[in-house]
Amino acid sequence: MKKVVALVSSIVMLVAGTQSFAADKATTPVTSANIAVVNVQQVFQQSPKIAELNKKLQNQFKTRQDKLVAAQKSLQDELDKFKKESPTMSQKDKDSLQKKIVDDQSNLAKEASAFQQDLSKEQSKIMKSVLNQLNDIISALAKTNNYTLVLDSQAVIYAVDSSDITKQVASQFDKK
Repeated sequence: MKKVVALVSSIVMLVAGTQSFAADKATTPVTSANIAVVNVQQVFQQSPKIAELNKKLQNQFKTRQDKLVAAQKSLQDELDKFKKESPTMSQKDKDSLQKKIVDDQSNLAKEASAFQQDLSKEQSKIMKSVLNQLNDIISALAKTNNYTLVLDSQAVIYAVDSSDITKQVASQFDKK
């Protein structure tokens, strides 16, 4: 009988302890998430700093681009000349002009490829720097305003306007 009473009292204590634990959890306040959104694409499109970086990049590659355009025009002129004059040209002159056209096409393709690779490399370098700056700004804003989560607004279906920090991010980005 003592064993049964001890067993029953143990079960009652276990159930009471579980209910007490559940009650404590229910009364513990759940901290709400403070979420912000930022439209990074809008910052890119409207930032004078980004426009300045694009202009700088264009100026940096302008001479090479102009040379490529001139080489392409020259090649087109050679092709037009060949089409126009080939019926009256000697075989030796035809072969010579064809070889020059093929060589020029090959050189133009190599130069265009190298230009594109260099341009892409420089764009990637600039983009990495810009994204690092934006991440630093967003992280600082999140810490200052106690945001627990900051999302790109492109990935969010709905957010209240008060949670949008795009203008603050853009303002700080353009100041740096």
